[in-house]
Amino acid sequence: MVLLCFGTNVIVEATPEDAGKRLDAFLHGRLPEYSRSRLQSWIKAGRVTVGGAVLRSSHLLHGGEIVLVEPADLAPLNAQAEEIPLRILYQDVDVVVVDKPAGMVVHAGAGHSQGTLVNALLHHFGTLSNINGNMRPGIVHRLDRETSGVIAVARTDAAHQSLAAQFQERTVEKVYLALVNGHVKTRTGRITSPITRDPVRRVRMTTRTGEGRSALTEYELLETVGQYSFLRVRIGTGRTHQIRVHLASVGHPVAGDRLYGAPAITMERFFLHAHRLQFRSPSTGQAVAVESPLPPELVVFLQAARGIE
Repeated sequence: MVLLCFGTNVIVEATPEDAGKRLDAFLHGRLPEYSRSRLQSWIKAGRVTVGGAVLRSSHLLHGGEIVLVEPADLAPLNAQAEEIPLRILYQDVDVVVVDKPAGMVVHAGAGHSQGTLVNALLHHFGTLSNINGNMRPGIVHRLDRETSGVIAVARTDAAHQSLAAQFQERTVEKVYLALVNGHVKTRTGRITSPITRDPVRRVRMTTRTGEGRSALTEYELLETVGQYSFLRVRIGTGRTHQIRVHLASVGHPVAGDRLYGAPAITMERFFLHAHRLQFRSPSTGQAVAVESPLPPELVVFLQAARGIE
């Protein structure tokens, strides 16, 4: 519980139920208005003390400790326009749909303040929806850094609200192409395991706890390619790492996805591509379907797996 706010300082008490929790995770649960990365930076800077002692973010609580947090001033953040090439697949007064390359982060975060999709969009379009704030203008949904393909961006607040509602209602069609390790046993499959943050490896998600947020992934086998299966994947939800963790959970990690147990391959990225996105136009209500073909590096890898030079 939060005991006291004295000026900008906050005093928090760990309860017996908090025993075994990491210090940074405990604080993020008690003070959700601050990001975990920001809390970690304060811990490292000595702005967090436990019983008067400065400890590491990974320190495990015993329960009953008094934790003092001295928040640092939060500098105003604004994404800046950068002249970065963009492949625009579709645009109208409401929406821009772009083909995000692998390796590009969608918006700024820990360790990524420049070179993001948002920086590129601001250069090309000037202003976007501001519902998500100055660091994530226009961003309604995301793709992992090493996932390429179709991503939609809202140009106005009204368009953002419409698209967000469509994603929430699960009426947006999201189709991916994935090459996975091993041979799937059936031509179609459906995975519904809930997804949550891995309690041990925090950079991963997991289905092993049986807890977390509901998720739906469906796949169809397009082709068996050597040691791989080439799949068309549809997702009914948009959880973090959803396709990657779901396919790994049934023994078929995405090719090259080392985080989820796949062997290394000749590419620096993994083989997952957002191929198709269909939504309703915020202005007209008409269906808008946008597709992106496999990028050249994935085509080359697939052909090599087929034994075609």
